Amino acid sequence: MPYRLLLALFCLSALLGGCSTGYAPVSEQSLGARQAAKQPAPARYKVRRGDTLYSIAFRYGLDYRQVARWNSVDRRYFIYPGQVLSLRAPAVAARPATSKPAAKPVASTPPQSASRPVSSTSKPRPSPAATGPVRWLWPHQGKIIQAFGRGQPANKGLDIAGKAGESVKAAASGEVVYAGNGLLGYGNMVIVNHDKRYLSAYAHNSRIFVREGDKVKAGEKIAEIGKTGATRTMLHFEIRRDGDPVDPLRYLPKRQ
Repeated sequence: MPYRLLLALFCLSALLGGCSTGYAPVSEQSLGARQAAKQPAPARYKVRRGDTLYSIAFRYGLDYRQVARWNSVDRRYFIYPGQVLSLRAPAVAARPATSKPAAKPVASTPPQSASRPVSSTSKPRPSPAATGPVRWLWPHQGKIIQAFGRGQPANKGLDIAGKAGESVKAAASGEVVYAGNGLLGYGNMVIVNHDKRYLSAYAHNSRIFVREGDKVKAGEKIAEIGKTGATRTMLHFEIRRDGDPVDPLRYLPKRQ
Protein backbone atom coordinates (compact mmCIF):
# COMPACT_ATOMS: atom_id res chain seq x y z
CA MET A 1 0.00 0.00 0.00
CA PRO A 2 1.44 3.43 -0.93
CA TYR A 3 2.95 5.43 1.93
CA ARG A 4 0.65 8.44 1.40
CA LEU A 5 -2.43 6.25 1.60
CA LEU A 6 -1.20 4.66 4.84
CA LEU A 7 -0.58 8.09 6.33
CA ALA A 8 -4.05 9.30 5.32
CA LEU A 9 -5.71 6.25 6.86
CA PHE A 10 -3.75 6.73 10.09
CA CYS A 11 -4.82 10.37 10.40
CA LEU A 12 -8.44 9.47 9.67
CA SER A 13 -8.46 6.76 12.35
CA ALA A 14 -6.92 9.16 14.88
CA LEU A 15 -9.66 11.70 14.22
CA LEU A 16 -12.48 9.17 14.42
CA GLY A 17 -11.12 7.36 17.45
CA GLY A 18 -10.21 10.49 19.40
CA CYS A 19 -6.62 9.29 19.79
CA SER A 20 -4.20 11.72 21.41
CA THR A 21 -0.76 12.45 19.99
CA GLY A 22 0.30 14.47 23.04
CA TYR A 23 -0.53 17.80 21.43
CA ALA A 24 -3.38 19.98 22.67
CA PRO A 25 -4.66 23.10 20.89
CA VAL A 26 -3.68 26.44 22.40
CA SER A 27 -7.34 27.30 22.91
CA GLU A 28 -7.71 24.23 25.17
CA GLN A 29 -4.51 24.48 27.21
CA SER A 30 -4.78 28.24 27.73
CA LEU A 31 -7.93 27.60 29.78
CA GLY A 32 -5.97 25.73 32.44
CA ALA A 33 -5.95 28.47 35.08
CA ARG A 34 -9.63 29.26 34.51
CA GLN A 35 -10.67 25.63 34.76
CA ALA A 36 -8.69 25.19 37.97
CA ALA A 37 -10.24 28.29 39.50
CA LYS A 38 -13.74 27.03 38.69
CA GLN A 39 -13.45 23.87 40.83
CA PRO A 40 -16.30 23.60 43.35
CA ALA A 41 -15.10 23.35 46.92
CA PRO A 42 -15.53 19.90 48.46
CA ALA A 43 -17.00 19.60 51.92
CA ARG A 44 -13.63 18.43 53.25
CA TYR A 45 -10.05 18.65 52.01
CA LYS A 46 -7.03 16.63 53.14
CA VAL A 47 -3.91 18.79 53.30
CA ARG A 48 -1.06 17.62 51.07
CA ARG A 49 2.63 18.43 51.25
CA GLY A 50 3.27 21.89 49.79
CA ASP A 51 -0.24 23.18 50.52
CA THR A 52 -0.80 26.39 52.45
CA LEU A 53 -4.06 27.74 53.77
CA TYR A 54 -3.79 30.47 51.15
CA SER A 55 -3.27 28.08 48.22
CA ILE A 56 -6.17 25.87 49.28
CA ALA A 57 -8.51 28.85 49.61
CA PHE A 58 -7.23 30.25 46.29
CA ARG A 59 -7.86 26.95 44.49
CA TYR A 60 -11.53 26.94 45.44
CA GLY A 61 -12.24 30.69 45.38
CA LEU A 62 -12.62 30.99 49.15
CA ASP A 63 -11.53 33.61 51.68
CA TYR A 64 -8.58 32.16 53.63
CA ARG A 65 -9.82 33.89 56.79
CA GLN A 66 -13.16 32.09 56.55
CA VAL A 67 -11.43 28.75 56.06
CA ALA A 68 -9.32 29.48 59.14
CA ARG A 69 -12.40 30.30 61.22
CA TRP A 70 -14.28 27.20 60.06
CA ASN A 71 -11.36 25.05 61.24
CA SER A 72 -10.29 26.95 64.37
CA VAL A 73 -6.92 27.75 62.80
CA ASP A 74 -5.23 30.66 64.59
CA ARG A 75 -3.81 33.74 62.87
CA ARG A 76 -0.49 32.06 62.20
CA TYR A 77 -2.45 29.96 59.62
CA PHE A 78 -0.35 26.87 60.29
CA ILE A 79 -1.60 23.61 58.73
CA TYR A 80 0.10 20.25 58.27
CA PRO A 81 0.00 17.35 55.75
CA GLY A 82 -2.77 14.90 56.51
CA GLN A 83 -4.91 17.47 58.30
CA VAL A 84 -8.55 17.42 57.18
CA LEU A 85 -10.05 20.87 56.66
CA SER A 86 -13.70 21.78 56.30
CA LEU A 87 -14.26 24.01 53.28
CA ARG A 88 -17.86 24.88 54.08
CA ALA A 89 -19.42 26.96 56.81
CA PRO A 90 -20.58 24.85 59.75
CA ALA A 91 -24.31 24.29 59.93
CA VAL A 92 -26.10 26.37 62.55
CA ALA A 93 -28.26 24.20 64.77
CA ALA A 94 -31.88 25.35 64.92
CA ARG A 95 -33.18 26.34 68.33
CA PRO A 96 -36.02 24.13 69.58
CA ALA A 97 -39.40 25.83 69.83
CA THR A 98 -40.66 26.44 73.36
CA SER A 99 -43.79 27.98 74.79
CA LYS A 100 -42.15 28.95 78.03
CA PRO A 101 -39.59 31.72 78.49
CA ALA A 102 -36.09 30.54 79.23
CA ALA A 103 -35.23 30.46 82.90
CA LYS A 104 -33.01 33.29 84.12
CA PRO A 105 -29.53 32.14 85.19
CA VAL A 106 -28.64 32.34 88.85
CA ALA A 107 -26.60 35.46 89.50
CA SER A 108 -23.81 33.57 91.32
CA THR A 109 -23.34 30.96 88.51
CA PRO A 110 -19.71 31.17 87.25
CA PRO A 111 -19.12 31.44 83.46
CA GLN A 112 -18.23 28.29 81.59
CA SER A 113 -14.50 28.17 80.89
CA ALA A 114 -15.08 26.31 77.60
CA SER A 115 -16.79 29.39 76.15
CA ARG A 116 -13.68 31.50 76.58
CA PRO A 117 -11.41 31.77 73.55
CA VAL A 118 -8.13 29.90 73.84
CA SER A 119 -5.27 32.36 73.83
CA SER A 120 -2.08 31.68 71.92
CA THR A 121 1.28 32.06 73.61
CA SER A 122 2.82 33.48 70.45
CA LYS A 123 1.81 36.82 68.99
CA PRO A 124 0.03 36.71 65.63
CA ARG A 125 2.09 37.75 62.64
CA PRO A 126 1.05 41.26 61.58
CA SER A 127 -0.50 41.53 58.15
CA PRO A 128 1.63 43.37 55.58
CA ALA A 129 0.40 46.79 54.49
CA ALA A 130 -2.33 46.59 57.13
CA THR A 131 -2.93 50.34 57.06
CA GLY A 132 -3.82 52.54 54.12
CA PRO A 133 -4.93 51.56 50.62
CA VAL A 134 -3.00 49.10 48.50
CA ARG A 135 -0.94 50.90 45.85
CA TRP A 136 -0.92 48.81 42.69
CA LEU A 137 1.63 48.63 39.87
CA TRP A 138 1.67 46.62 36.67
CA PRO A 139 3.47 43.28 37.18
CA HIS A 140 4.58 43.34 33.54
CA GLN A 141 4.21 45.83 30.71
CA GLY A 142 3.28 43.36 27.98
CA LYS A 143 0.16 43.44 25.84
CA ILE A 144 -3.04 42.04 27.33
CA ILE A 145 -3.81 38.79 25.50
CA GLN A 146 -7.12 38.17 27.23
CA ALA A 147 -9.00 40.40 29.65
CA PHE A 148 -10.86 39.55 32.83
CA GLY A 149 -14.16 37.75 32.29
CA ARG A 150 -13.43 36.75 28.68
CA GLY A 151 -13.53 33.21 27.35
CA GLN A 152 -15.37 30.07 28.43
CA PRO A 153 -15.03 29.55 31.31
CA ALA A 154 -14.46 33.17 32.21
CA ASN A 155 -10.89 34.34 32.74
CA LYS A 156 -10.22 35.02 36.45
CA GLY A 157 -7.55 37.64 35.75
CA LEU A 158 -5.40 39.07 32.96
CA ASP A 159 -3.26 37.11 30.51
CA ILE A 160 -0.29 39.32 29.64
CA ALA A 161 2.12 38.62 26.78
CA GLY A 162 5.84 38.49 27.41
CA LYS A 163 9.08 36.83 26.43
CA ALA A 164 10.62 33.97 28.37
CA GLY A 165 12.91 35.29 31.10
CA GLU A 166 11.39 38.76 31.33
CA SER A 167 10.76 40.06 34.84
CA VAL A 168 7.57 39.54 36.79
CA LYS A 169 7.25 42.20 39.47
CA ALA A 170 5.18 42.37 42.64
CA ALA A 171 2.11 44.50 41.88
CA ALA A 172 2.08 45.84 45.46
CA SER A 173 3.99 45.47 48.71
CA GLY A 174 3.14 42.44 50.81
CA GLU A 175 4.17 38.99 51.99
CA VAL A 176 4.69 35.90 49.86
CA VAL A 177 2.22 33.29 51.10
CA TYR A 178 2.68 30.71 48.34
CA ALA A 179 5.49 29.87 45.92
CA GLY A 180 5.21 26.58 44.09
CA ASN A 181 3.54 24.53 41.38
CA GLY A 182 0.88 22.60 43.29
CA LEU A 183 -2.18 24.28 41.75
CA LEU A 184 -3.27 22.53 38.56
CA GLY A 185 -3.29 24.81 35.53
CA TYR A 186 -1.20 27.60 37.06
CA GLY A 187 2.30 26.16 36.68
CA ASN A 188 4.95 27.87 38.79
CA MET A 189 2.95 30.43 40.76
CA VAL A 190 3.48 33.08 43.42
CA ILE A 191 0.72 34.42 45.69
CA VAL A 192 1.27 37.64 47.64
CA ASN A 193 -0.88 38.77 50.57
CA HIS A 194 -1.18 42.57 50.64
CA ASP A 195 -3.55 43.22 53.51
CA LYS A 196 -6.57 41.66 55.16
CA ARG A 197 -8.58 41.76 51.92
CA TYR A 198 -6.34 41.55 48.86
CA LEU A 199 -4.17 38.83 47.34
CA SER A 200 -2.38 38.87 44.00
CA ALA A 201 -1.24 35.85 42.00
CA TYR A 202 1.37 35.42 39.25
CA ALA A 203 1.22 32.18 37.22
CA HIS A 204 3.08 30.26 34.46
CA ASN A 205 6.50 31.52 35.60
CA SER A 206 9.71 29.88 34.35
CA ARG A 207 11.61 30.77 37.55
CA ILE A 208 10.60 31.98 41.01
CA PHE A 209 12.92 34.13 43.14
CA VAL A 210 10.98 34.36 46.40
CA ARG A 211 9.94 31.97 49.15
CA GLU A 212 6.95 31.80 51.45
CA GLY A 213 7.30 34.33 54.24
CA ASP A 214 9.41 36.78 52.21
CA LYS A 215 8.40 40.43 52.40
CA VAL A 216 8.38 42.09 48.97
CA LYS A 217 8.03 45.67 47.83
CA ALA A 218 5.94 46.96 44.95
CA GLY A 219 7.96 46.65 41.74
CA GLU A 220 10.37 44.06 43.15
CA LYS A 221 11.25 41.19 40.81
CA ILE A 222 9.70 37.98 42.12
CA ALA A 223 9.77 35.69 39.07
CA GLU A 224 10.45 35.39 35.35
CA ILE A 225 7.88 34.87 32.61
CA GLY A 226 7.46 31.36 31.25
CA LYS A 227 4.82 28.93 30.04
CA THR A 228 4.59 26.32 32.82
CA GLY A 229 1.00 25.11 32.88
CA ALA A 230 0.26 26.81 29.54
CA THR A 231 1.09 26.35 25.85
CA ARG A 232 2.28 29.88 25.23
CA THR A 233 4.67 32.16 27.07
CA MET A 234 2.72 34.65 29.18
CA LEU A 235 1.94 35.94 32.66
CA HIS A 236 -1.44 35.10 34.16
CA PHE A 237 -2.14 37.76 36.81
CA GLU A 238 -5.00 37.84 39.30
CA ILE A 239 -6.21 40.09 42.09
CA ARG A 240 -8.58 38.58 44.64
CA ARG A 241 -10.64 40.54 47.13
CA ASP A 242 -11.97 38.54 50.08
CA GLY A 243 -11.26 35.39 48.05
CA ASP A 244 -13.20 36.51 44.95
CA PRO A 245 -11.44 37.28 41.64
CA VAL A 246 -11.83 40.92 40.59
CA ASP A 247 -10.91 42.76 37.40
CA PRO A 248 -7.27 43.91 37.81
CA LEU A 249 -7.91 46.81 35.43
CA ARG A 250 -10.08 48.40 38.14
CA TYR A 251 -7.01 48.62 40.38
CA LEU A 252 -3.96 48.93 38.14
CA PRO A 253 -2.90 52.42 37.00
CA LYS A 254 -3.86 53.45 33.48
CA ARG A 255 -1.14 52.97 30.92
CA GLN A 256 0.17 56.01 29.11
